[in-house]
Amino acid sequence: MKRFLPLLLIVPGLCVIFVGFVYDVLFAGIPYQDPTLALSARYEFHAGVASLIGWCGLGLVVLGGVGIIVLRLIRPHSKTNSS
Repeated sequence: MKRFLPLLLIVPGLCVIFVGFVYDVLFAGIPYQDPTLALSARYEFHAGVASLIGWCGLGLVVLGGVGIIVLRLIRPHSKTNSS
């Protein structure tokens, strides 16, 4: 069970990155060519939220990857050949 704990961070992290991408597409979208100040402010807000969501997901993935590395380094090697 202990070796699956980092996956509990990586998989949700990938899902959070995907949610950030979907949020970006649905709410921020592609900015207008010559937007008004209100449209520009709206785009900046939603793009910032989408960026924050994506970075949080990336942080979870990195923490899970570090967890895998740490578990492999501290795991005792129980496969010794003693005859």
